Amino acid sequence: MANKKITFDPEAGVGYPCNFIINGGANFTGTFEVVDTSNTGYNFSTTNAVGIATTTGWTGSSQMTKSVSIGSTGFPVATFSVGIDTTSATAGKITISLGSTATRTLSEGRYVYDVIVSSGATFYRIVDGTILVQPGISSAI
Repeated sequence: MANKKITFDPEAGVGYPCNFIINGGANFTGTFEVVDTSNTGYNFSTTNAVGIATTTGWTGSSQMTKSVSIGSTGFPVATFSVGIDTTSATAGKITISLGSTATRTLSEGRYVYDVIVSSGATFYRIVDGTILVQPGISSAI
């Protein structure tokens, strides 16, 4: 499991850069501790991206693809499960995960990914980066 602390600044307009390594055939979980620009845990339970109280709630999505270069098909090769902790006002945690069955089918190489969160009709790319997939060598008996 990889843990990263990131700052969510909706005014910035870009995702926080974060890179991972996935071992083929193993469970993968990446957890982001999200803080606002004053280093306080981001309140995903009742606050929208500009700090205004909301009842809309937050949703998240995350995918990885081989490339986003010109001429690339850009089809996702994997879609992560995304969890947003809304149980605590200061939790500020987002988790992405892929099970071992999904990572087993990934080809070795470098991929790009992002994590998008939304509050109502507004979407924010909160994290983006690269993922290096290493082939599985051993298997559980």
